[in-house]
Amino acid sequence: MSKPGKLPHWADVTLVPLTSVLIAFILSAILIWAIGESPWAAVKLMVEGAFGSSYGWGYTLFYATNFMFTGLAVAVAFQARLFNIGGEGQALLGGLGVALVCLYIPWPHWSLALIAACLGAGLFGAAWAFIPGYLQAKRGSHIVITTIMFNFIAASVLGYVLVNILRPQGSQDPSSPRFPSDIALPKLHEILSPLGIPFSTVPPVNISLLIAVAMCFGVWFMLWRTRLGYQIRAFGESEPAAEYAGISPARITIYVMLISGALAGLMAVNSVMGEQQRLVLNAVEGAGFIGIAVALMGRNHPFGVFLASILFGFLYQGGAELALWTGIPRELIVVIQALVILFTGALDNLVRMPLTRLFAVMGAR
Repeated sequence: MSKPGKLPHWADVTLVPLTSVLIAFILSAILIWAIGESPWAAVKLMVEGAFGSSYGWGYTLFYATNFMFTGLAVAVAFQARLFNIGGEGQALLGGLGVALVCLYIPWPHWSLALIAACLGAGLFGAAWAFIPGYLQAKRGSHIVITTIMFNFIAASVLGYVLVNILRPQGSQDPSSPRFPSDIALPKLHEILSPLGIPFSTVPPVNISLLIAVAMCFGVWFMLWRTRLGYQIRAFGESEPAAEYAGISPARITIYVMLISGALAGLMAVNSVMGEQQRLVLNAVEGAGFIGIAVALMGRNHPFGVFLASILFGFLYQGGAELALWTGIPRELIVVIQALVILFTGALDNLVRMPLTRLFAVMGAR
């Protein structure tokens, strides 16, 4: 039974985000209708483009893989009431870790290279998140300010490294050399082929998807089945109570930021090693910021992050199909994505408060 004035847990984790998405889609339909296009035809095209073929599924799952990593990074930090919005920079530096491992160490097989790339991405992402975590724990610097500033510093560092160190001689493209072809990650169609399941060979979705799903389970296990996870959640619920129980706020802050940064860095395995097979200047493409909306919509729970990642993968792939096959401008598609982020994140109480009152009235009756 829920407390008076509080939503039941099932309604909080399902009804609120679904209602928020529904409102965002209704407003989006009005905008599409206002420019002379059919909202129903647009929705049908988005669904068919994202889920109607293995080609669409491939791109949807590729985008979702990125969002799982960055969404988990935000969710873990928020369990300790730390708002890590530096996932963009941590993923950029994670890509540098992947590139160094793949370029300068000869690997006999892709599996060994994948393990090393995961370690490199996680270590570089964790190291970049450690600095804001240390400043918060030891100097009282606000985590939001430091993490967002470190996004710009990471972009500048990566630009310098690509232009002055990793760029092949004679090339004008600010990117690293291509990785050796024998360490290319298996694509999803190669994984499914031995099982007799046909899948499109075009999308870049690869074995990183399985790693992302495993991370969802691993984060859930860490948060709800380990002592460290209990300490993180206790610290997030009440810092004074946690400190009274013997939990060190500084230690938990640093641990959480290390874990969060490592998860964000792992995103680079998918985009750098799985898709581009080289390090480019904008390998993250905003996925670090989308992870914030994914975590908020998923209620900072790993399973919710998984579902929200699929939704945002659908928005990205479906939006690309709309821009390609209709007269709807690309800018309006960005507006549709922004409306979903706005209602599931910033305007959460706009939906929560009426639902809370509705449940209170129903409970009184």
